[in-house]
Amino acid sequence: MKSKVFSVEGKELREVELPKVFSEEIDPALIKRAVLSIESANFQPKGTFRRAGRENTAVYRGRRSLPAMERSINVEHARLPRLKNRRGLLQGNVASIPRAVGGPKAHPAKKEKILIERINKKEKRKATRSAIAATAVKALVEDRGHLVKDLQIPLIVENKLEEIEKTKELISVLKKLKVFADVEKASAKKQMRAGKGKTRGRKYKVRKSLLLVTGQANEKIFRAARNLEGVDIVRAKDLNAKLLAPGTKAGRLTLYTENALKLL
Repeated sequence: MKSKVFSVEGKELREVELPKVFSEEIDPALIKRAVLSIESANFQPKGTFRRAGRENTAVYRGRRSLPAMERSINVEHARLPRLKNRRGLLQGNVASIPRAVGGPKAHPAKKEKILIERINKKEKRKATRSAIAATAVKALVEDRGHLVKDLQIPLIVENKLEEIEKTKELISVLKKLKVFADVEKASAKKQMRAGKGKTRGRKYKVRKSLLLVTGQANEKIFRAARNLEGVDIVRAKDLNAKLLAPGTKAGRLTLYTENALKLL
């Protein structure tokens, strides 16, 4: 399986043989499991204090032999625990149960709950390979909503791309490669989130656009790409299913450098 390599000017340079990973079988179910596993690793355990709502004097006394004011049974009152802060137990307020004022929650969150979805290491690696292969299938990339009508998929660019330092230079290259329209589309669809998420560090909803895969960690190109809406940049060795298949759907528009292909 061969593909063309483009220059930063958008011109065809040569053809290269694609790595074996692009011929991997595409397994959407496995990709979904891997993405959910990665996302679930960010969940934080949470739960209530186990004595919440029960730190009081409320008791239930069911012995019929006690005086009427000191028992909770056969006194024409609800058989519930009551506070011992009155003349008799019968006169105390109901407490320590979910339906009482200031009582505990019926089924609170428990920190012991298992939040992380586990996946085998080999399955996770296979899912990443499968997601990489999906980036080479034009039908899947189009199905995600990317603008790739006149593009070669997968898109491979010479290593000069990794030397770019300025955002405006990167935008110029993306325009010449005819992929900047997809970035503009993601930027145009940016919108403010509804609900409380606005106050929790995620004020805006931003669509995913281009993924840049480089061979090495060049700080300059990473800085040039970080301000483009919906664009992610990553080293080839750091690729994972979540980056390649946002929202568990494979087929993200991806641009590889030649160095990245060698590592793949």
